[in-house]
Amino acid sequence: MIKSGVNYRLIFEDILEKKYPEKKEKCQRILAKDSLSVLDIIELNKKIFGPMDKETDRFDQSHRSYNQSSILQILDFQKLHNLSNSQVARHFKLSRHTVAKWKKRYQV
Repeated sequence: MIKSGVNYRLIFEDILEKKYPEKKEKCQRILAKDSLSVLDIIELNKKIFGPMDKETDRFDQSHRSYNQSSILQILDFQKLHNLSNSQVARHFKLSRHTVAKWKKRYQV
């Protein structure tokens, strides 16, 4: 879960209220959680703003950072769905080398 001074729930609720009220119901399940993970924030971003162009997506991806909790969630997702490193990397838009490095570091 995200431990920072930023209240992402409030930010997304304001965005939905002011600019995208028609998408509020689609995001309610995630916003109802006690705490939002990095993966929840990524999912909310996709649901609200839709697909990005390649240049924006590449820029955003290069500025993402993952905490240990998020990394473990991604690795659990991989196990749960029985995916290869390449498949997980494509799904979360990561490098397959990053996934391999995480698996080695956290010995999953």
